[in-house]
Amino acid sequence: MFGKKKVFEDLPNTMVLTTKDVIENKRGILFVSHDADDGMWQFHSGTDVNMEDAMLVALEEIVELDPTITAVADLALGWVAWRDDKLSPWKREQSN
Repeated sequence: MFGKKKVFEDLPNTMVLTTKDVIENKRGILFVSHDADDGMWQFHSGTDVNMEDAMLVALEEIVELDPTITAVADLALGWVAWRDDKLSPWKREQSN
């Protein structure tokens, strides 16, 4: 997804926050945030995040795992996006 067409403004090796639930258990990504304070991307399964399960991975690994997240590649700083399941459309709002 990073090949010929650039999808995210960030480099493919940009570190992003996710959880073991997404990486190891292969649960779908249902919640994305683009943090205003540091520009960090977060990709979660929609369940509560336990810091013991937090992982840092490269953005390209997330895109390879779930190419549908490219639909929120333009998510502005300070915004979040969520969906009910992997086939549902993304909803967006500015984070509090």
